Amino acid sequence: MYWLQAFLEMASIDAAVSMVNYYTPATPHLHHQPVYIQYSKYKELRTDNHRNQARPQPAPQCVNAVQHGNLDITSALAAEGGVLPRHGSVLRIVVENVFYPVTLDILYQIFSKFGFVLRIIMFHKNNQFQSLLQYSDAMNAYYAKMSLDGHCIYTGCCTLRIDFSKLTNLTVKYNNDKSRDFTRIDLPFGDGQRTVDTSIPFGPSVLPVPGALGPLTVTSSAAPGHMTVPDIPGNSVLLVSNLNPEAITPYGLFILFGVYGDVHRVKIMFKKRGIALVQMADATQAQLAINYLNGQRLYGRVMHATLSKYQTIQLPREGQEDKGLTKDYSNSPLHRFKNPCSKNFQNIFPPSATLHLSNIPSSVTVDDLKNLFTSKGSTVKGFKFFQKDCKMALIQLGSVEEAVHALIELHNHDFGENQHLRVSFSKSSI
Repeated sequence: MYWLQAFLEMASIDAAVSMVNYYTPATPHLHHQPVYIQYSKYKELRTDNHRNQARPQPAPQCVNAVQHGNLDITSALAAEGGVLPRHGSVLRIVVENVFYPVTLDILYQIFSKFGFVLRIIMFHKNNQFQSLLQYSDAMNAYYAKMSLDGHCIYTGCCTLRIDFSKLTNLTVKYNNDKSRDFTRIDLPFGDGQRTVDTSIPFGPSVLPVPGALGPLTVTSSAAPGHMTVPDIPGNSVLLVSNLNPEAITPYGLFILFGVYGDVHRVKIMFKKRGIALVQMADATQAQLAINYLNGQRLYGRVMHATLSKYQTIQLPREGQEDKGLTKDYSNSPLHRFKNPCSKNFQNIFPPSATLHLSNIPSSVTVDDLKNLFTSKGSTVKGFKFFQKDCKMALIQLGSVEEAVHALIELHNHDFGENQHLRVSFSKSSI
């Protein structure tokens, strides 16, 4: 495999930062090939008009400061023959010469610039400060390692030594100052743990990752044993593209994206029906939706989801032609996560061919449910009721795409007498 490389000089540093930040959540594709974008070590390009070739001039590098991607990752790829090494998404981080405090939130701010951080665990081993950090994607872990390994968080101290861990997944039991699962805000704080500091002492010359490492406030509630996990920085509005304009509806997007967060508004573009905006309750839920739904097939097309440049979805003005393409769902009773104690927080899984059904009336039989799903075009491959609770069941369909369609069509299906079916993706199979 050969990797083509190119340099692109933007009009300003801000424009370059905006471009990298825009494409960090979702890798762009050109002629069906992924395009990896990161910062170069060169400050400017000089063109030789005779040969029409770019001749980048190297700039002095600062040993103790690095910007996101300051290490030219494409050079590393070329040195390895253009083939990425086999590795997982979990990094082992050792911080040497710890002169200033290094907190979980500082690590999160630094490493989240390279992708969606799922979990972080901090501990001391062999008299060393160590941490395990899991990304949603192995490529993000690779970029972070290549860019940050050997650099200092503060000038002259807190040096990062980064390797790939042999672990493939991290399990976090508590959300506190030593461990955190950013996909599970329902986890307890844990008994006997000290409280999270509400202000972080920063030393001089903090690692200047774009997005600005500034003072971060983490709030803890008055009730002991509970805390408010800071939102993932970023926007809560998603840009969803490559949709099937003949099949997609605002309600369908509301139901599907509602599996991963509370959808407040949906807007399908009036002139480009294959593009939509989806506004989630917060940035954390927006990142979850990207993580699980970007690249998912929906109505025969591969859907793309990334962060939008918009901060909110505007409702149409009175008299403005919209044809029902913009909907406000902020007060919908179908939100899964409004109740902070909801079990839905513990059951967030990627789209799968097996669906979890709940709230099934006692009068509904196996054949009733099979016929219901078949009527929506699904192929039922398996079905079973829960032994301890006949109101819940698993149903396995012909494909993940079929299950996605069925969830959109049948979540909140009315059985009559105000009894509505609840549908979600399952981690189990039949």
